[in-house]
Amino acid sequence: MSQQVNTRVEDTSPVVGSSLWQDAWQRLKKNKLAMLGVVILLIIILVSTFGPLLSSYSYDQINLDRNSEPPSWEHWFGTDQLGRDILVRTLVGGRISLMVGIIATAVSFVIGVTYGAISGYFGGYIDELMMRIVDIIYSLPYLFLVIVLLAFFTKSIFMLFFILGGVSWLTMARIVRGQVLSIKNQEFIEAARAVGVETPMIIFRHVIPNTLGPVIVYTTLTIPSAMLSEAFLSFLGLGVQPPLASWGTMVNDGVEAIAVYPWQLIFPGLLMAVTLFSLNFLGDGLRDALDPQMRKD
Repeated sequence: MSQQVNTRVEDTSPVVGSSLWQDAWQRLKKNKLAMLGVVILLIIILVSTFGPLLSSYSYDQINLDRNSEPPSWEHWFGTDQLGRDILVRTLVGGRISLMVGIIATAVSFVIGVTYGAISGYFGGYIDELMMRIVDIIYSLPYLFLVIVLLAFFTKSIFMLFFILGGVSWLTMARIVRGQVLSIKNQEFIEAARAVGVETPMIIFRHVIPNTLGPVIVYTTLTIPSAMLSEAFLSFLGLGVQPPLASWGTMVNDGVEAIAVYPWQLIFPGLLMAVTLFSLNFLGDGLRDALDPQMRKD
């Protein structure tokens, strides 16, 4: 009589987990509007960067004999009052506007994240003092503060970038502070303190990386805000100075001639609107992708 032995082979292969960022990327890829925004932004960045290099015209090339011509095969977007090619100026303006948004947001990111992390981590009187400073600056009108700083400093394009970023970090600081307050007493922070890790290292290596979810979402929404602020300043003559152009200055010039030469407003205004919509789609997608409540168990 033979005895049959049943053996069960257990699966000992390791279970591969996924991090928050991997889960967020998978969810973001499923968001069609967010991915459409990413594709459009990449196309606009590439065309704005390399497009003017392929044209036979320059952004400041004046030809009064061809002023205010409608779109044609020679000038796809038409020409402005000085005969300059609007297509080239729109692409160069895209460079400037995107630089305004990205550099100003980067300045805001560095100041706001550092300030908010320090305030939230130390707490107590330091937190109270730092947040009261934020409240005082918040009480000042944003654009008034920008105008005062622009009038005080030299009107250069890079100064504009840094001033816009230097006055738009307040909300970023509050967001980071709130995140830091919720994690600064968790086990991994306590463990870092117990083994003698220095405070600056704890803040920049352990605390700040764990606050980046909401910060990244807010960052994508700060870029269009900076671009719109530059556009408004251009209406006041405090934005990008001629002969350079941004979408804001071109829209300003186009408004003055919209009744007679509408193409001078339509093309830069359309590209600016598409860029802002794309950034908002990406921001909404990142907000949903990084929402912890949407993570699968």
